[in-house]
Amino acid sequence: MSQVLENDDFYYSEKGYKIFTEKYLLKRGYCCQDGCKHCPYGYSKKTGTIKSRK
Repeated sequence: MSQVLENDDFYYSEKGYKIFTEKYLLKRGYCCQDGCKHCPYGYSKKTGTIKSRK
C-alpha cells in the first residue's frame, strides 16, 4: 500500500490519537476488529460481529 497521508488517510484527535478515515480503511481492504471510529465494515465491539454489506 502507498504512504499514509495525514488529513486524507488519518487525523489526530484532541488527545493525540491517530484516527483513520473511512477512505483509508476501505483502501486497506479488511476489518481489523479494533472498533475503529470510522469503520466502513460495520464491526461491533459489543457483539464481535461484522454487519454484512448489502
